[in-house]
Amino acid sequence: MENIFTAEDYNQIKNKGISIEKIEKQLHFYRNGIPKINLHEAATTDNGILQLSPNEKAALIDLFDAKKETFEIEKFVPASGAASRMFKFLTEFLQDFDSENETINAYLNRTGNKNLEMFLVGLKSFPFYSDLVALTKQNNPSFPNLSMDKKLYLIVATLIDKNQLNFAEKPKGILPFHHKGNKILTPVDEHLTETKFYASPNKKAKVHFTVSKEFQQHFEELASNYTNVEVTYSYQKDETDTLGLNLDLSPFRLDNNELFFRPGGHGALIENLNALKSDIIFIKNIDNVAQNNDDEIITNKKILGGLLIQIQDQIFKFLEKIENQKVSSSDLEEIIAFAKNQLMIHLPEDFNKYKKDFKVDFLKEKLNRPIRICGMVKNEGEPGGGPFWVKNEKGNISLQIVESSQIDLENNKQVNIFKSSTHFNPVDIVCGTKNYKGEKFNLPDFVDENTGFIVEKTKNGKPVLAYELPGLWNGAMANWNTIFVEVPLITFNPVKTVNDLLKPAHQPKSE
Repeated sequence: MENIFTAEDYNQIKNKGISIEKIEKQLHFYRNGIPKINLHEAATTDNGILQLSPNEKAALIDLFDAKKETFEIEKFVPASGAASRMFKFLTEFLQDFDSENETINAYLNRTGNKNLEMFLVGLKSFPFYSDLVALTKQNNPSFPNLSMDKKLYLIVATLIDKNQLNFAEKPKGILPFHHKGNKILTPVDEHLTETKFYASPNKKAKVHFTVSKEFQQHFEELASNYTNVEVTYSYQKDETDTLGLNLDLSPFRLDNNELFFRPGGHGALIENLNALKSDIIFIKNIDNVAQNNDDEIITNKKILGGLLIQIQDQIFKFLEKIENQKVSSSDLEEIIAFAKNQLMIHLPEDFNKYKKDFKVDFLKEKLNRPIRICGMVKNEGEPGGGPFWVKNEKGNISLQIVESSQIDLENNKQVNIFKSSTHFNPVDIVCGTKNYKGEKFNLPDFVDENTGFIVEKTKNGKPVLAYELPGLWNGAMANWNTIFVEVPLITFNPVKTVNDLLKPAHQPKSE
């Protein structure tokens, strides 16, 4: 590697556990750019997304319930990120509002901050309202005598202030989301309660949260109330951090002259997922919880789990035949049909010209991979990724989850394909990460490293280029076998802003 690093730099890189090869690859991406993804067409319900009939759903639920005790099942929940975006409009209000000389109505007219208006109208419906007001009064003895504008300002300040509730700096998982009876519940509570759908009488259900060290104790305190669940934690690994560069592509250095590394994004969590030993792993975002519609949400979890068991069982039978060299001509035709129609694998155009042994070897390599069943909801205008057929640099076409940041927005054809998408990725995924011999796949082997991206951030007031690793359910799982299944919108209840807690899925049912 060229001489842009000092001996101290090499020691710093080594101490973080990062290989020189990884640094060289990051530098290559910075200098040469990362090709945008090549969309072939949108995946739809008649082209890549399964629509299951009521009878098929019922059979998969029965299969999951009958087989679940024979598997180690675990839920994987990324939960380390702070809730800063959730409260962004409140933080902006505190920074921009002149509490001495301006009314809130004047501020709303000046800024058009509809989110703030909705927040204030719905204030009493938030699960944290009573505690928030009590703390505000406690910290401000003159509170009862203040104008309504001053009261509302102080309430928002108490919610956001780092020396008070500090909600914007805390992870979403430990914040009050729901009010059930006389209990206030967090996403951690809801995730641990949801484990009932895969719990077995003879063993504890398993849940794994990725957290920041600073807040692990808060998670542990919440989890201590659930004695029937085994909860484990992990952190994003130092060796998944990526090197920051200046705009001139020289290393960005901190005030002490050390190299600047930053977390590589949620794609780094493929290493955390790889450390889990369970047979079946459900993945769900920390904020996708609801206090209503439990039965329907659990029903759809069982459907996805049942489909994984069914598909994986068939894959294993085929691979065992191949291993034992017992593949007849009719078996081969059956495997080909399964690969095309069930696993949605595009075979090479000249596949029929291959010799039998070559066909078998090709199919074995395609079948013997981790598998993910991904729920997809109809697109209702939510931002984020969706299901597409993607063509890679070798011309191979496969099903992928694609984010807008991966699209060449200057290519009208690509933009039109992206806009034609009918479905959205709610991160409702169930994974099989062991092979037909019961051995764990090494998940980093299946990452498409060419699907990361470069972003411009700031550090200490200066611009810095940052490399984001391939996203966990995007490029990090690009070479898995992938099946998309339509699931109802009612299963998708994310809390992207605090106002989402005012939606029916998060409010107590009216009697």
